[in-house]
Amino acid sequence: MPGFVARRLLYLLPVLLAVSLMTFLIASLLPGDLAYVILGDQATPEKVEALRHDMGLDQPILRRVRGRPVLDQGGAVLHGLRGLLSVDSVSPPKGEFELMILAELIGLAIGVPLAIACAAKSGGALDRFMTSTAFGMLSVPTFLSAILLIYLFAVELRVLPATGYVPLAEDPSGNLRFFVLPALTLALAEWPGIMRVLRSDMIATLQEDYIALAKAKGLKPSRILFVHALKPSSLTLVTITGINIGRLIGGALIVETIFALPGIGRLLVGAIYTRDLIILQGVVLLVAAGFVLMNFIVDMLYAVLDPRIRHGHT
Repeated sequence: MPGFVARRLLYLLPVLLAVSLMTFLIASLLPGDLAYVILGDQATPEKVEALRHDMGLDQPILRRVRGRPVLDQGGAVLHGLRGLLSVDSVSPPKGEFELMILAELIGLAIGVPLAIACAAKSGGALDRFMTSTAFGMLSVPTFLSAILLIYLFAVELRVLPATGYVPLAEDPSGNLRFFVLPALTLALAEWPGIMRVLRSDMIATLQEDYIALAKAKGLKPSRILFVHALKPSSLTLVTITGINIGRLIGGALIVETIFALPGIGRLLVGAIYTRDLIILQGVVLLVAAGFVLMNFIVDMLYAVLDPRIRHGHT
């Protein structure tokens, strides 16, 4: 297992370095002048020219790339992430991460039990009803779900706030109340895929010979479902969960806008409109780091769920 973990960790650095290089190249091709953005109101022809020279902006792109060794690329990654997580911008990433985690936990809490129940009674009334419901939920856009939830819980029942944000360190309970509706909005779009994937895998697993042997030995149906069938059926679920979490990092712009949350999506769009290339590169690097980290966690969970993977067998 340590060797498996070490090999996976070695894959992370080249990916982040490649993302850093691509972000640098794309940002260099965007219209506008980074020197003017940095100087702002203090921009004068002399200061702009001096800053462009100091940053190497007066050189061709390929020469700037060749002039940045691998260690500088790694330093650019760390500098971009540190800048985005600075005191001035610490709330957006933390708010995004909290929204992402809550949304995925709610989606799993809804999708996994329903998938197990549907697989246990495959073809039954509950299975047909939940399958149809999942198809219907997949066709509902997130902005419509957000509006309906706001109308129900904020306007009619008045039990949850519609918009706003309170940092977790200041008021944990108030912070959670502000995140319930946004997280539930995203979870309503996540649980149908989770349920359908796990349901299909569990139905196939329940047809295996070792499940028939477990039934013949007289094991309880609940033990067969949760111990013998759920674990080998969770590989695809782990993949879907990792993809969903990676996609939610910076991908919840509509929900953040509706609920007025300080998220990475809004920060990214604002950086594009204002041509703030420093924030833009920092957000891209942070999202890339999130994807890479989630892929690493998924690989580790694969190894835990199926020992053949960490031993190099199929």
